[in-house]
Amino acid sequence: MSALASPTDVAAALAREVEHARRITALFDAHYDAIWRTLRRLGIADADSDDAAQRVFVVAARRLDTMDVGHEGRYLYGIAVRVASELRRRAPAHREVHDDRTLAALADHAPGPEQQLLESEARDALDATLAGMPDDLRAVLVLVEIEGLAVADLAASLEVPVGTAASRLRRAREEFTASARRVRARLEGTKGAER
Repeated sequence: MSALASPTDVAAALAREVEHARRITALFDAHYDAIWRTLRRLGIADADSDDAAQRVFVVAARRLDTMDVGHEGRYLYGIAVRVASELRRRAPAHREVHDDRTLAALADHAPGPEQQLLESEARDALDATLAGMPDDLRAVLVLVEIEGLAVADLAASLEVPVGTAASRLRRAREEFTASARRVRARLEGTKGAER
C-alpha cells in the first residue's frame, strides 16, 4: 500500500502543473503565428494549418521539460518540420500551395489594392517556387530565410550537425534560385501569351 501524499507534495505537484501551463501558454502566445506560417510554407493546406499547429503545441507540451528555457522556438520549429513531413506523407496528393488570404489577414498593416495584388503575385510565385523544391531543402530554406532561424538553431531543430544544416541551406539556396528562375520564366511566358 502506498501512503497518501502529504499536503506539501500536493502543493509542489500543483505548483509544477501551474508553471507548466504558464510556460505552454506563453509559448503559444509568442510562437503560434510563426509556427502557423511555417507549416503553410512547408506545404500544409490552409484548411489543415490550424490542426497542424495545434499538434505542434501538443507535442511541445509533452516535451516542455526537455526544452531549454529561452530556446523553445527552435524546438517548436523542429516539431513543426516533423509534423508537416508526417502530414505530407499521409496525404501526398493533398499537398496544396494556394490562397494566401489567411496569411494576408495576419499582416499588421493594410496595403492598398495594387500593393495587395503585387504581394499576392509575389506570394504565389514564392509558394510555387517552394512547392517545386524537395521537402528537406524547403524546410531548411523556410526556417532560415523566411522565419529567421539561425543555422545553429536550425541544426538543433532538425537534430543534425551544424555542418549538415549549413550544407542543406547552401543546397536549398541553389535549388531555390534555380526553381525561381523556372517559375519566373513560366510566368513571363504566360504574360507574353496574354498580350
